[in-house]
Amino acid sequence: MNIIVTGAGKGIGAEVVKVLSRHKMNHIVAISRHGKALRDLAAECVRISPDAKVIPYEFDLNQFDFYPFIVQRLETFIKKCDVLIHNAGRMVNKPFEKMEPADFDDVFNVNVKSPFLLTQALLPMMNKGGHIVNIGSIGGVQGSKKFPGLAAYSASKGALAILTESLAEELLEYDVRVNCLALGAVQTEMFERAFPGARAIQKPEQIAHFIADFAITGHRYFNGKVVPVSLSVP
Repeated sequence: MNIIVTGAGKGIGAEVVKVLSRHKMNHIVAISRHGKALRDLAAECVRISPDAKVIPYEFDLNQFDFYPFIVQRLETFIKKCDVLIHNAGRMVNKPFEKMEPADFDDVFNVNVKSPFLLTQALLPMMNKGGHIVNIGSIGGVQGSKKFPGLAAYSASKGALAILTESLAEELLEYDVRVNCLALGAVQTEMFERAFPGARAIQKPEQIAHFIADFAITGHRYFNGKVVPVSLSVP
């Protein structure tokens, strides 16, 4: 199975790659702007599973002008894609009245614009029966508890949830399923910036198993769904 994971340099993304790489039939393209972290990840995956096939691809998702050419580059690694996991995320923890336009753009570019445009660019590569998984947040689910300083982040994840529902309809003719996992508290660097001093119940390596399994099998049961995955708030 050919799999593409964004935001794979650290945290949840890196752990998802590790889990998926344990299956020798999987070919994984790990995307991040942190090239060294990707190379270290690929080497670690081989140490864990000698048959692991992880291709590090250093790319800054904010380089939207290069999206039309990304397929040409990825096709040198894999010809088709079965699973696309939009894991890359950006968060700014700042009071609403102090948010700058650049802060807003930074968050929405990575959390919404990138999944939109990258999916569009990679659509010709998606196999029939493929699965696109957007990694969202419980904070982006209507009616969930919200927290000060995270207005832009929560709004972006809410937009990602609606994008998921929309793309599920748009891509029916391509036989591609689209779902969103709205994650709760996971002990990542982003969580620590959002909630200094707090401890999350879940660790990245724990939630990674759920995400990996859902990415491989979830499209058999869901399409256009935003699935809350949360044990605690935050």
